[in-house]
Amino acid sequence: MRFKILSLLAALVLVAACETAPEESAGGNTGGNTGGSTQAAGTDGSNGGTNLNEIVAGSETDFVVNVGDRVFFNYDRSDLSSDAQSALAKQAAWLLQYPQVMIQVEGHCDERGTREYNLALGERRANSVKEYLTSLGVAADRISTISYGKERPAVEGSNKEAWAQNRRGVSRVVGGANS
Repeated sequence: MRFKILSLLAALVLVAACETAPEESAGGNTGGNTGGSTQAAGTDGSNGGTNLNEIVAGSETDFVVNVGDRVFFNYDRSDLSSDAQSALAKQAAWLLQYPQVMIQVEGHCDERGTREYNLALGERRANSVKEYLTSLGVAADRISTISYGKERPAVEGSNKEAWAQNRRGVSRVVGGANS
């Protein structure tokens, strides 16, 4: 059920991002996706109809919708691509704006490989994200890491498209004033 809600919200965010902005918008930031780095909105699953105008600044929903909560990795790799670095730079800027917020970085893998190997690879991926965020000024004690290996796929399937979506690092807001 939670996955269906997240999928629906992701589709709504993508459709909203494609909408033409009014001409009166003078340089305003409308939020939305960050170059495909976000997959879901409203990760608490409690509000299937999140109004983007009612998002609380500094909340998990603000982070997911306006910044993006995930980066993707190449097969059997834990190094960060330039797209991942750009997405993480946006996450770091947001985290520096909300210094009370704590996050947990989840490392995920596709279904290929043993459980043990993927848990280790997921840990390396989560640590890569954490190290990059700390290199951009986010305090290390605000970031915890966990590896789920191949145990929590974002997309079911045994094909290149599903595997690509499952090789990811996800930053989750786990604490703070507005979480």
